[in-house]
Amino acid sequence: MSLDSVLAGLRAAAEPTRLRLLLLCEQGELSVSELVAILGQSQPRVSRHLKLLCDAGLLDRFRDGAFVFHRPARRGAGAELARLLLGTIPEDDAVAVLDRERLEGLKRARAERASAYFRANAERWSRIRSLYVAEREVETALAKLLPAEGIADFLDVGTGTGRMLELFGPSVEHAVGVDLSREMLAVARANLERAGLGNCSLRQGDMYQLPLASESFDAAVFHQVLHYAEDPARAIREAGRVLRPGGRAVIVDFAPHEVESLRSEHAHRRLGFADREVTDWLAEAGFDPGTIAHLPGEPLTVTLWSARREQATP
Repeated sequence: MSLDSVLAGLRAAAEPTRLRLLLLCEQGELSVSELVAILGQSQPRVSRHLKLLCDAGLLDRFRDGAFVFHRPARRGAGAELARLLLGTIPEDDAVAVLDRERLEGLKRARAERASAYFRANAERWSRIRSLYVAEREVETALAKLLPAEGIADFLDVGTGTGRMLELFGPSVEHAVGVDLSREMLAVARANLERAGLGNCSLRQGDMYQLPLASESFDAAVFHQVLHYAEDPARAIREAGRVLRPGGRAVIVDFAPHEVESLRSEHAHRRLGFADREVTDWLAEAGFDPGTIAHLPGEPLTVTLWSARREQATP
C-alpha cells in the first residue's frame, strides 16, 4: 500500500456521509436508490459521495440492469484500508445504529416482496419438482462432481432463487449468480441475506453475454437452465469464456423426455438433452467432457454433465 493510495483513501473517507456509506455497503450490496432512502439525502449528493469512494478504491461499483449497486472493494489497497477504517467504528455508535435499523427495514421489505413473488409461483415449481428425484439427491451428486476444494470464484448461470449460491457460497471465496429475471433476483437476494452469505453477488444479465470478465472464475454451474435456452451451445461457449483454463463446469438438466406440458405450460424450449448432444457442445466450446451421472425419476431423469476447461497451450 503506497503512501499516495493511503492518503487518497483517507481523504475520501474523511467525511461523515461517506463513512456512513462505507459502513452500509459493508452490510450488503446496495443500490443508489436504497442508499438515498436510508440516508434521507438527495440522489445527486449521494451519487457524488459514492463516486469519490469508488475513485479512491474503497468501494466497487457495478451496473445491474437499470440499477447501479455498490459494495466494499474486495482487492487492492483501498479494500485493506476500508476494512481498517470500518473496524474502528463502535457497534453502538448512534448514527450507525440508526442507519443499520433503516437498512434492516429495507431488507425486510425486499424479503416480503420476494416471498410474495415466490408464493405466486411456488405451485408451478412444485409441480415440476414432483416429476423427478428429490433436489437433495441432485445436490449430493453435484457436490461429488464439483467438490468445492480449489474453487475461489464460483459462477451460477441462471441462478433463479440462488440455491446454488447457498450450496457453494459457504465453501468458496466469492460467488456470483446471473439471471435475466429481476423478480427471481429479488428472491435470490432475500435468500442470500437470510443465509448471511456476504461473499455472494447477483447480476442481472443474459447467459449469452455474461456481464463478467474473461477467465475470471474457477467453476460454473448451469442448474436446470438450458432447457429454457434458444441456443444452449452458445450459452456453454459464453461460460467457457469466463472460466479460467482448467476451470470446471457442471450442467444439470433433464435427459430426453416426452412431458409435453413442460413446453406448453412452463416455457421449456427443449424436452431434455441427449448425452452426446451436450458433450459435443462442451467439446466445441473448448471443454474436456468428464463424468456423466444419471438420476432416474418418474417420469423425468436428471442428468449431470461435468467438464473441465482446456488448459492453455504453452
